[in-house]
Amino acid sequence: MASSADLSDVPSVDLVTEVLRRMKCSTKPDKRLILVGPPGSGKGTQSPIIKDEYCLCHLATGDMLRAAVAAKTPLGVKAKEAMDKGELVSDDLVVGIIDEAMKKPSCQKGFILDGFPRTVVQAEKLDEMLKNQGSKVDKVLNFSIDDAILEERITGRWIHPSSGRTYHTKFAPPKVQGVDDVTGEPLIQRKDDTAEVLKSRLEAFHRQTEPVRFSHFSPRYTHTGTHRCSLIVALLLRSSKPHVFLLIEFMFDD
Repeated sequence: MASSADLSDVPSVDLVTEVLRRMKCSTKPDKRLILVGPPGSGKGTQSPIIKDEYCLCHLATGDMLRAAVAAKTPLGVKAKEAMDKGELVSDDLVVGIIDEAMKKPSCQKGFILDGFPRTVVQAEKLDEMLKNQGSKVDKVLNFSIDDAILEERITGRWIHPSSGRTYHTKFAPPKVQGVDDVTGEPLIQRKDDTAEVLKSRLEAFHRQTEPVRFSHFSPRYTHTGTHRCSLIVALLLRSSKPHVFLLIEFMFDD
């Protein structure tokens, strides 16, 4: 529900819940976050937790592209034209769609950007877009994990599509097999959650995205002498979900 929606539009049965939610959100500081890490590192597990705790919007580039295409926005129409031709959607189009999404009421307190930027060029374009907004990234959460442990995580992963909640058959099973704990709706397993696809995705991650993490978002000083960005490292190798979130909270308070 949009954070700035008129309360008169809220059904009476949800009114108290919405008022309490707004009171909670009003005490939260604004946060603009980027999540970086290989597939299966825990970004999808932590994103809904961070989103709910800090009243942020979760911006996943794939979801935003599909939503823009479905809504037939001007940028969505251009993106569909590229996809129909079998072409990659240009960085400028993706940044434009992110720009549109960040202006929605649900992003009033800030955002979690997941799956972007993947390259140094994309990071530079994101910087330029945020500068034009008069904004900047506050934290980069680096989800670091050894490649060797990822296959078990990926192949056992199940997703609740509408909320993004993530389960695992071994490490975080749902209360009822194949069913979301909250809604009772069926879980799905992504078609690309296989060992073969993981190997290809990891090669792409190490080739394209690690340079972003190390060269663009590493702590350093700009030519003006101001600190550009703190790189947050959350080691997930042996951490449970609650432990990882407590670590993230501690880093936010730093």
